[in-house]
Amino acid sequence: MAEAADTTAQDRQRQELAALSAPAVIFTVAMIAFPLVYTVWLSFQSFSATGRESVVGFANYARLISDNEFWHGLWVTLVLYVSSLVLQLVFGVWLALVLFHSRRLSGVVRSLFISPFMMPPVVAGLMWLVILDPSLGAANYILTSLGLPPSDWLASPTFVIPTVALIDTWQWTPYVALIVLGGLQSLPPSVYEAAQIDGASGFKTFRRITLPLLLPTIVTATILRSVDLLRFFDIIYITTQGGPGDASNTLNIYGFRVGFEFFNIGYASALMLTLTAIVLGAVLAFNRLRGAVVW
Repeated sequence: MAEAADTTAQDRQRQELAALSAPAVIFTVAMIAFPLVYTVWLSFQSFSATGRESVVGFANYARLISDNEFWHGLWVTLVLYVSSLVLQLVFGVWLALVLFHSRRLSGVVRSLFISPFMMPPVVAGLMWLVILDPSLGAANYILTSLGLPPSDWLASPTFVIPTVALIDTWQWTPYVALIVLGGLQSLPPSVYEAAQIDGASGFKTFRRITLPLLLPTIVTATILRSVDLLRFFDIIYITTQGGPGDASNTLNIYGFRVGFEFFNIGYASALMLTLTAIVLGAVLAFNRLRGAVVW
């Protein structure tokens, strides 16, 4: 009888918790589902200059195949994604190791190390726009002081993507470092004590012990950064707006211009849903990789 009463009480408690959380769950699902469903509906429409729409089916998606700007935007997106992600993972792991082993650093110094990612992207973009100004910026002043030729930075089709990747790396490497630092602090000390007794060098310890144990954490950081990098918008829009020409015109920037400058809402919706599918595909692929690494 006592067990039956306990089971009944637990069931009642679960029902009460479900009833209390139901409004929040319904609201969250609605906030996600409505924009997505509405965007899908818009992607099957074609809007005229008078604002009237007509159903065109999959015509907007078929247009993607023959749209050279779409393929160029996809290429720019992937190049920027890969270059930024590699830089942020490499420097993020390095910064995490520095913070982990440099226990004498004060809290102020540690806060300075991780402060860039807490800065709003608008502020970061405007700051780097001033630093990289070809005429008055500090970057070219330093180059000329070292006897090197000045660079156009954001105004050069050759250097704009590496420059934007470096700006994003400067801002978000501390975020990756914090994730990796949490992983480092959870590693068992006994493994390092055994490696020290065996006489393993620092590099061998990192390569044979630290890096394999950190792989799940690094994959988690990769997933989190992939979501942002594949839909990269704010820094590019502030600094280059997709220029010079279309050298930094990512899919996100291209979709924004199509929708809000040329008012082709249907085609812009198809572009954004395609980008959403790419982001989800990357997240699912890395999530499966993380499962394989963990097990």
